[in-house]
Amino acid sequence: MNTLAGKNVLVVGGTQGIGAAVVQAALAAGATVFAAGRSGSAVPGVKTVAVDLASPAQFASQLATLPQLDHVVFTAGARIGSPRFAEADLAEWRLGFEVKFFGTIALLQALLPKLADDASIVLTSGMLSRKATVGGITKATLNAATEALGRNLAKELAPRRVNVVSPGVTSTDIWGSGSARDDKLAGIAGNLPAGKVVQPADLAQLYLLALTQPAMTGSILDLEAGALL
Repeated sequence: MNTLAGKNVLVVGGTQGIGAAVVQAALAAGATVFAAGRSGSAVPGVKTVAVDLASPAQFASQLATLPQLDHVVFTAGARIGSPRFAEADLAEWRLGFEVKFFGTIALLQALLPKLADDASIVLTSGMLSRKATVGGITKATLNAATEALGRNLAKELAPRRVNVVSPGVTSTDIWGSGSARDDKLAGIAGNLPAGKVVQPADLAQLYLLALTQPAMTGSILDLEAGALL
C-alpha cells in the first residue's frame, strides 16, 4: 500500500465527525491536509477552506488558493430525518440531494482542474443504500445515488480512481452527547453481529485504504459492524 507522505489531501466535511477523523488519519500518514466545511474547527496543522455545498456559485473563489490535489474525500452532507414514505417532507428530501449529491457533483466539477492525473476521489454513502428499512427511504435513495455516481465516475474519470465508503452506525455527535447518546448507541450495538458500532478512527482507515490502494477503483467499501447481514 502506498503512503500519503508528500501528498495533498482535501477532506470535504473535514471539520467534524467522520471527516475530522479522516483528516487526523491523513495527517498521521504524512499528508498535507486541507479541511473544507461550513463550520467547526480544523485539526491543528490543517488549513480550513470555507465551502458550503449548497452554494456552488462560490466554489471558484473558495478553491482558488488550493494547490494541485492528489486525493479528495467527501464526507459532508445534509442531516435529514427518517420519516415513513407517507410523511416524508419533499423539501427536506430535496435538500439532502441538493447538498450531498448535487453539491458534491458541482464541487467535484470545480475541482477537476486541480486534480493530479493519478488523483483519487472517495465519496461517502451509507448502509441504508442496500438495507431496506421502514423510515429509511430518504437516506436510502440518496446513498444509492451516491454509489451509482461513484461507480460511473470511476469509468469516466479514469485513470483517476473513484471509490465510495459506506458506513454503518458510527459514533459521532450526530447521536447527541452524554449518557443519553451512550445508551442509544449501546442499544444499537446490542443488535449488531459485531456487538459494537463503528468508531470514526477505524472508519478513517478504510478511507485511507481507498486513497492509497492503486488497484482499487469503482468499489463500495462497507464498514457496518455486520448490519447488512
